[in-house]
Amino acid sequence: MKPQNEPSEMSLALELLRPILFKAVMFSLIISLLALAPTVYMLEVYDRVVNSRNSVTLLMLTILVLMVYAMMEILEKVRTSMLRSAGIQFDHLLSKRVYGAMFESFLKRQSGGNMQILNDLRTVREFLHNPALLAVMETPISLVALMFSFLISPILGAATLLGGGVQIVVALMNERATRKPLMFANQRASGSIQFAEASLRNAHVMESMGMFNDIQVQWQKRHREFIELQAKASEGAGLWTNMSKTVQVVLGSFLLGLGAVLTMNNALNGGPAMMIIGSVLGGRVLAPLTQLVAQWNGVVTVRESWGRLELLLAQVPAKQENMSLPVPKGQLSVDGIVAGPPAPPGQHVSVLRGIKFSLNSGEVLAVIGPSASGKTSLAKALVGLWPSSAGKVRLDGADIYAWNKSELGPYLGYLSQTVELLDGSVAENIARFGDVDMTQVEAAAKLVGVHDIIMALPLGYETNIGRDGAVLSGGQRQRVGLARAMYGKPVLVVLDEPNSSLDEAGDTALANAIASLKQLGTTFVIMTHRSNVLVVADKILLMREGTQQAFGPRDEVLAAMQQARELNEK
Repeated sequence: MKPQNEPSEMSLALELLRPILFKAVMFSLIISLLALAPTVYMLEVYDRVVNSRNSVTLLMLTILVLMVYAMMEILEKVRTSMLRSAGIQFDHLLSKRVYGAMFESFLKRQSGGNMQILNDLRTVREFLHNPALLAVMETPISLVALMFSFLISPILGAATLLGGGVQIVVALMNERATRKPLMFANQRASGSIQFAEASLRNAHVMESMGMFNDIQVQWQKRHREFIELQAKASEGAGLWTNMSKTVQVVLGSFLLGLGAVLTMNNALNGGPAMMIIGSVLGGRVLAPLTQLVAQWNGVVTVRESWGRLELLLAQVPAKQENMSLPVPKGQLSVDGIVAGPPAPPGQHVSVLRGIKFSLNSGEVLAVIGPSASGKTSLAKALVGLWPSSAGKVRLDGADIYAWNKSELGPYLGYLSQTVELLDGSVAENIARFGDVDMTQVEAAAKLVGVHDIIMALPLGYETNIGRDGAVLSGGQRQRVGLARAMYGKPVLVVLDEPNSSLDEAGDTALANAIASLKQLGTTFVIMTHRSNVLVVADKILLMREGTQQAFGPRDEVLAAMQQARELNEK
């Protein structure tokens, strides 16, 4: 966590945009001054044209005011372009960092690891050209207008100041009326979307077991809560927005009437024309406040989004650049690890206890044991997904959990129990969405016997497999996942139930692939329930309830297991 007095990453990113925002403020001031052109035009027409009956003067004044309008339009477009550019630059400064923090937070099961955070970044980015921010930028001209109101008449200035005070009270009441309902509405909206996404990911299960109606009811309940809270917030905001507009209209008329009274008493500096000028200046004083009240929902939303982003970036500090390590050779050692899933600080759940073994480069280890024995947990610890509270998993002597995954990744292959493919082409998935080397892609596919299956697809390796690999069957997804794990001939491959969806031909191809890479020095750790993988294993690790029951050469462990089984039968 950062010290309290140190600026957050969000604030530092915004600080880099200061030159652009300063220019936008200058443009806003000029635009606000030019917005007085219609009033000046009206006064000049009454003063010069009506009295002189001079059509040339009218023409010149009209051309001049049209030029001012054109200038305002140009400046408005330039200001909008500048602020959009600032939003894009802000996104470029933070998007990579935010995505990485969100990803790491999800791995660690922290609260910020969800898609809402990307919506928050978009909200902050788009607010940089929101009308509410433009209103803030125009605030200095309101102060100038208030100063001129006092110069025209202290009474007129005081009345304008009073109107501004009323408008501020309206803004505060709007904040009070909308903040909590809008905050809860945004929370319910996020929950509703996440629930819907989760249900869609499990659509087949829902349909097969007739769960759709019940799930739909649960989603509708969450959705209705969001709609009701949003309606409550909008109703409150609408009331105070209308009140704000009413204050502005009433103040304009009141200032005009007050100016007339002051004129009749010769108490208005500058003559009768200042009566109209005073009313216009009063409107300019209130305009930014009225705009802010109208856009207050956006202000509340961006404030919450900013807070969530700051919290996430504080919880997940940027990673320090570590010294690059030599290319690993596949020497794996597990030193009595006690490990479990990532947990919040101060909490730790130990699923694995006292696991200890080592493998030389090119050795194949089969990890066996009943369900819930800890095989999948061990797989996650071996590839550096789970931290250990005691002991270390080391690859060539280096802690694999602390190893920079971007550097380690090309030398490591992993297939999880649930094969997870991404929306993209077959080639992109096998190449891990890096630079696609078709020679290596095809080599990996042929290695696991999936090349012919891919070539039978409509576009071969360029076929888009859809979300979660929906275009492919379970067996095809598993083979593509295996090809991805073996892409680039990694030095360590961890496979969690790699043949659970494979047929006999797939089993044979898997065994041949393991044998081929083994000859090149690749180390394998295979979690399995099926005995046909044991043919290529050099060693076996037997697990039960997160503990190590036996480890050693394959034949010795199998013989010991058979002897124990015979004793139990007696």
